Amino acid sequence: MTDTGFPPVRAHGRGAGWYRGDCHVHSVHSDGELTPEQLAAGARAAGLDFIATTEHNSARAHGAWGHLAGDDLLVVLGEEVTTRTGHWLALGLAPGQVVDWDYGVADALIAKCLEQVRTAGGLCVAAHPHAPYPTGSFLYAYEGLDVVEVWNGLWASDLPWNADNEAALADWGRGLAAGVRAGHWQPAMGSSDTHLEGQIGIPHTVVHATGLSTQAVLDGLRAGRSWIAGTSAVDLSFTATAAGRTAGIGERLTAGGEPVVVRARISGAPSATVAFHTDRGAVHRTALPDSGTGTAQWRTSARESAFVRIEVRDPRGQMAALTNPIVLA
Repeated sequence: MTDTGFPPVRAHGRGAGWYRGDCHVHSVHSDGELTPEQLAAGARAAGLDFIATTEHNSARAHGAWGHLAGDDLLVVLGEEVTTRTGHWLALGLAPGQVVDWDYGVADALIAKCLEQVRTAGGLCVAAHPHAPYPTGSFLYAYEGLDVVEVWNGLWASDLPWNADNEAALADWGRGLAAGVRAGHWQPAMGSSDTHLEGQIGIPHTVVHATGLSTQAVLDGLRAGRSWIAGTSAVDLSFTATAAGRTAGIGERLTAGGEPVVVRARISGAPSATVAFHTDRGAVHRTALPDSGTGTAQWRTSARESAFVRIEVRDPRGQMAALTNPIVLA
């Protein structure tokens, strides 16, 4: 663990696996009410492996995280770029790097800023596309972004899933079929947008990475090797199998014309409903027992379905988890 300055870009001793992280967090260094020390403690208590510091239009918090990171908590440097016609997250910035924010969609400047982040190896995320306040609605084309934040927890204190998230998910879902068929689709992500105590990790993204490092986490997010959890109590696995081959979330399964068996294993979601979604919409639903632990299975083919993803909702319709797709070919 470093004592001062910028956090390390890698947590030692952490190999390939699934890591939980919250990529949209604010502190007293912008408009949040918590110190970095409080946020780090909250992240650990919430069972997170990584967080991203994303202050509004500023890098002044970057140097406050060095002594708070460790092999149990990776801190990714970032910024919430708060433009006049939508916000986006720049993740994986260099220490002290600030991305320009003073423009709107009519200025045609966002593409240059996105390219600056990507050139540095960073990730660009459309943030809370349907946020209910001025500048919050995302008016840029998604095509220029790497990832879309379809689940944002800021405005959902009592109910972690609201109408703004439902609209963001629907927008993303409508573009997913065309993107998959074109060979390039934007993964979904979920973040808490923490400003207050008790928000961190509600929701968060679970990503498969080759190790707990900034680059490995961003690579996993960019590839869609991830799913969104409402809390750390929820866990799942999701695979598709055909002709002796198996693929997981964000991967491509070549079925060779053979039947595809899609299987999800979920825990921590009492009495929830698991819905399988393809390019034909919701195609199959399975109820979980009161214990919240169970398996849902469905059969399809690459001819019938370009991809399969799942949503897990509680009896009130609140989202408990959702995945990026498995692509079928």
